[in-house]
Amino acid sequence: MTTTDEIAGFVGSVDDDGFPEDVREELKKRVLDSVGIAVGAMDADATRIVRDTVETTASGEAARLWGSDTRASPTGAAMYNTALTRYLDFMDSFLAPGETPHPSDNIASLVACGEYTDATGRELIEAVGVAYELQAELAWNAPVRDKGWDHVTHTVISAAAGSGKILGLDHEQLRNAVGIAGTAHNALRVTRTGGINEWKGIASANAARNAVYSALLAGNGMEGPIDLFEGQKGWKQTISGGFEVDLDPSCERVFDTMTKRYVAETYAQSAVEGVIELAETADIDPNQVNSIHLDTFHGAKLIIGGGEGSRYEVETKAQADHSLPYMLAAALIDRELTNDAYDEERIQRDDVQQLLRKVEVEEDDDLTERFENGEMPAVVDIELGDDSTRHVEKDAFSGHPTQPMTWEQVEEKFETMTRERYDENQRAEIVDVVRNLETHDVADLVDLLD
Repeated sequence: MTTTDEIAGFVGSVDDDGFPEDVREELKKRVLDSVGIAVGAMDADATRIVRDTVETTASGEAARLWGSDTRASPTGAAMYNTALTRYLDFMDSFLAPGETPHPSDNIASLVACGEYTDATGRELIEAVGVAYELQAELAWNAPVRDKGWDHVTHTVISAAAGSGKILGLDHEQLRNAVGIAGTAHNALRVTRTGGINEWKGIASANAARNAVYSALLAGNGMEGPIDLFEGQKGWKQTISGGFEVDLDPSCERVFDTMTKRYVAETYAQSAVEGVIELAETADIDPNQVNSIHLDTFHGAKLIIGGGEGSRYEVETKAQADHSLPYMLAAALIDRELTNDAYDEERIQRDDVQQLLRKVEVEEDDDLTERFENGEMPAVVDIELGDDSTRHVEKDAFSGHPTQPMTWEQVEEKFETMTRERYDENQRAEIVDVVRNLETHDVADLVDLLD
């Protein structure tokens, strides 16, 4: 039976010395990837709103708000810095049959707690491993999407456990932290259905903040419902149904986490890659396209293909990066999919608005079965004005767990996201600190994020 006691025991058993070297390497890749994405989001309107709010309610000087000299409480830093790592929708994803959470949503809150406690890089690696392992196991064994709950309902539990790890909570304090977090902070799926708005990109930041606050409360002696999962009207009865997790102290679930190549929702990655390949190899003129037909799996159709509301009415970034019609149209026209695709002026242009209405998204049961067996399949047919068709089939994409990004590819993505803010020397320093976290403190990394 999954209990807060089991989770606390797992957290206490995680030790960086017990990590296989490739696990440690993958966790450090996730830290560098998240930092780069955060830097790329520092000028976004939505993240500025979060920063303004944090600054007006700031108390204490425990943790830096990345990209500034401002310092705030660990909860405030967790809120703002997680908004940075999440907002662009360029973060990583764990691929489970019934849920697609983003384990990198945990990282900024763990960094904030590590800065607060003067933690070492090794302690940060341990906390990141805890959060990735727990969030992945919850997503795999206790999906909540179809029951009306948002995936950040998992995040608040995993981030509380990871925060408790780096804050040095004892066994009973960890149980209380998880109990408080999982009882008080469950989020509704309405965030990602119907007409999507900016909260979609900020919800995980709110979960991270709540997780840190739960851990701090527990660390100061607050008791929580330690029968969170199995108790009367607890998490299993009201949110998830029955489930069991199998938490591995070596934290190898990180290997099942994909890294995004394109600035697009997780389930769009293979289809976008396929469209770009066709556009380039066949030199497709967008003006000659009669239709773009995508056969995809259930989750992609549900979330970004029209299963939870129309994805043809696209006016904002929040709508665009969760619309397969928009993403495929923009990818075909531009032969890439970067942050520039989500500028308001780009979204409103006639070329992409007209082409997105020629995109058809259809769910295929065979592709759903392949997805549930570890692939991310996509079948794309582009019909042209001369009645010819261009066809491509994908079973994964660069960055999928079957085709993981190398350190060099992650570093290249980091450079792309940060070169407008940091010079070559500062970028190199950040990469070096993350690559060698075992020999650094958390503060060494944060000090570079000005």
